[in-house]
Amino acid sequence: MDIYLKRRRGKILLLIAAITIGVASLLYTNWLTKKMALQERNKVELWAEATRQIISFKNSNTEYINFLLEVIQQNTTIPIIVLDADGSINSDANIHYNEARKKEVLQKELKKMKERVEPIHIDLGENEHQLLYYRESSILRNLRLYPIIQLIVIMVFIVVAYFAFLATNRAEQNQVWVGMSKETAHQLGTPISSLMAWIELLKLKDVDEDLVKELERDTSRLERITERFSKIGSKPELLRINVVEVINSALSYLKTRSSSKVKFIASYDESAFIEVPLNAALFSWVIENLCKNAIDAMVNEGSITVAITEKEKNVTIDITDSGCGVPKSNHKTIFQPGFSTKKRGWGLGLSLAKRIVEIYHSGKIFIKWSEVGKGTTFRIILNK
Repeated sequence: MDIYLKRRRGKILLLIAAITIGVASLLYTNWLTKKMALQERNKVELWAEATRQIISFKNSNTEYINFLLEVIQQNTTIPIIVLDADGSINSDANIHYNEARKKEVLQKELKKMKERVEPIHIDLGENEHQLLYYRESSILRNLRLYPIIQLIVIMVFIVVAYFAFLATNRAEQNQVWVGMSKETAHQLGTPISSLMAWIELLKLKDVDEDLVKELERDTSRLERITERFSKIGSKPELLRINVVEVINSALSYLKTRSSSKVKFIASYDESAFIEVPLNAALFSWVIENLCKNAIDAMVNEGSITVAITEKEKNVTIDITDSGCGVPKSNHKTIFQPGFSTKKRGWGLGLSLAKRIVEIYHSGKIFIKWSEVGKGTTFRIILNK
C-alpha cells in the first residue's frame, strides 16, 4: 500500500506542479496584458491629441506640424477609426481591407470597438468634435491567448508523460513478474521431485494410507502452483472446460485447509455443466486468491458465498464475503500492484487475478458491492 501511495502522491505532485506553472503564467501574462493595454490607450490618446493639434493649429510652424505627423505615423499596430460629430467615418488606420469592401469592413470593426472600449473625445473647438475608437493590437490579442495555449501544451505534456511513465512502469512490472514466476517455478521443481520420491518410498513402508494420500494431495497442489507460475508471462492455452467443475475443485481444496468457522456456500447447481474457454490452473488460482482474501477480511470467521449465473453470451461469478468491506475510494486501486492492507504481503494477488481474468481470458473483474463492516462482492465475467 505504501508503494502505491508514493506513486499516487508523485502523480498528484506532478499535476500540482503543472497547474502551478499554468496559473503563474496566466497571472503574469494577465498583468503584462493590462500594462500593455494601458500603454496602447496612452498611445491612442497621444494620437488623438496630435490630430486635434494639427486640425486646430493656427500658425505655419512646419517643424511642429511635422512632429505631430510623426506621432500619428508611429502608430502602426493599433486599429483606429475616427468619427465626425454626425457619426460618419472620417478616417481610419491599421485596418486591412480592399476598396470594394471598405465600408462593410469598417462598420464591422467599428461595432467591435464600440463593444470593447470607451471612445476618446477630440475637441476641435468652435463646438466641433470627433470621436476616436480603437481596439487592441494583434500583438496584445495574441498575448492574451498565450497563457491558454501554454497551459494546454503543459497539460498535453503531462498526459503524454503520465501514459509513457505508466507504460514503462507496466513493462517493468511485467518483466519482474515473469522473471520471478519463472524462477519460482524452476526452484520448486527440485523439492517437488524429491517429495514425490519420498512418497513412493513411504508407500513401500507400512505407513498410514490417509497420511500418504494427504501428502500426495499437497504435492499435487505444489505441482499445480509450479504450473501456474510457469504460465505467467506467456499466453496460456484456453480449453473449453466446465467452469463449475473448476470452481468446485477450488472450493473443495479451500474447505479442507480453512478454519471450521469459515462457511463456504455454493449458491449454484454444483452438478451444472457450463462450458467456457478457460485455463483451469490459472483460473482456479483466481478463485482461491479471492477466497483467501475474503478469509483474511473476515479474520477466519464468517461466510463466503459463490454464485454462478449463466447468460447467453457470458457467465457471471459472484464471490461474496461477510468481512470488513472495502472503502469506495479503494474500489479501483485495490487491483493496483503494490496495494495491500496487510502488514505482510506484496500486494500482487488481486493484481495478478485481474491480469489472469482480463488479459488471459478477455473477461472482467471488479467490486460489484462493498460496505464497510458488512462485506464485499467481487464479480467475474467470462465470455462464453
